[in-house]
Amino acid sequence: MSASAPALDPGTPPVRVPHVGLVILALAVGGFAIGTTEFASMSMLPLFAQGLGIDAPTAGHAISAYALGVVVGAPVITVLGARMPRRRLLLMLMAMFTLFNGLTGLSPNYHWMLVFRFLSGLPHGAYFGVGALVASSLVPPNRRTRAVGQMFLGLTCATIVGVPLASWLGQAVGWRWSFALVAMLGVATMSAVLAFAPNTPADANASPLRELGALKRSQVWLTLGIGAIGFGGMFAVYTYLADILLKVTHMSLDAVPWVMGVFGVGMTLGNMVIPVFADRALMRTAGGLLVWSMVLLAIFPFTAGNVLTLSAVVFLIGVGGALGTVLQTRLMDVAGDAQGLAASLNHSAFNTANALGPFLGGLAIANGYGWTSPGWVGSGLALGGLLLWFVSIAMDRRGEATAAVEPC
Repeated sequence: MSASAPALDPGTPPVRVPHVGLVILALAVGGFAIGTTEFASMSMLPLFAQGLGIDAPTAGHAISAYALGVVVGAPVITVLGARMPRRRLLLMLMAMFTLFNGLTGLSPNYHWMLVFRFLSGLPHGAYFGVGALVASSLVPPNRRTRAVGQMFLGLTCATIVGVPLASWLGQAVGWRWSFALVAMLGVATMSAVLAFAPNTPADANASPLRELGALKRSQVWLTLGIGAIGFGGMFAVYTYLADILLKVTHMSLDAVPWVMGVFGVGMTLGNMVIPVFADRALMRTAGGLLVWSMVLLAIFPFTAGNVLTLSAVVFLIGVGGALGTVLQTRLMDVAGDAQGLAASLNHSAFNTANALGPFLGGLAIANGYGWTSPGWVGSGLALGGLLLWFVSIAMDRRGEATAAVEPC
């Protein structure tokens, strides 16, 4: 039995394992490690900017370098590893992640940090893509989004626990130790995956050429575009949130991790609740999340002067982070038999957003529009994602209409 295409045959039984929860927990540990390094880097931006002697917009390029690594690594590694058993591929990816995050903490200067952040990002998308396929293969088709959402709880919990812990560690003993913490989390992930993930053989029909077939599907590209543009707004605000808290809200540095944790609580609750609706109405849920983000990001600049109003809006923006889980399932539905590449490309899309949002937000700040201007930038990006959502819906309806008139 192949678990590579859970979306293709609703009658395919799930992969049998002794404890489904432990497998998903093992995958979630990796999500926790990845979420900690991805989001803690943003929250610690003022710290390593000071430590490396650069300004905040320049330090933001390290965030973009990591995102670029994800964009490049997800498709390349997934295609090259198409014939590799999934547990072995997960272990290899986490070994890369552990090594390069450890080296990030040893960066002698800003330029080496850019290199190591890029290399650290290479396994990110492929890990989540392969992990999503493993998680969805363990449950019936009508619970796929919830299974993927449970795996992503590792990432969202990282924004509650991992990010504040790494930020506190960075403030207490230096930002380099935060990356040492991430490397230790990587080792824990490898141990958990080795212990609990099913050792199923590779799909005999898998091949790099078959995986590349995903790129021929217009709905795959539209779904990736929705993520790459529509999700950029959240990153535009989150990347500069620490600076906004310090310079606009006038909070002390040691209080910043707590507001970052509020964002994480929103993401976690979103990934617990939203997938239930997505399993019933996938694309309607995606459209609703884009509207949600567009409105809240537009409101954000008006709330930044008060810690209570800002925290409330940051929490609600975090809820919109469930869009990643929803689009992960959408890609499984539209990718045909090229499941692996499509699943990993979801994270290329979101890290394109992670590069685009901070870049455009940084331009707005650098050109004098103020520290809260990334909120307006983010709202515009969410609107762009919504426009692509409308195109995708229209193409779905056109395809249904064509199928209805075709002779049997």
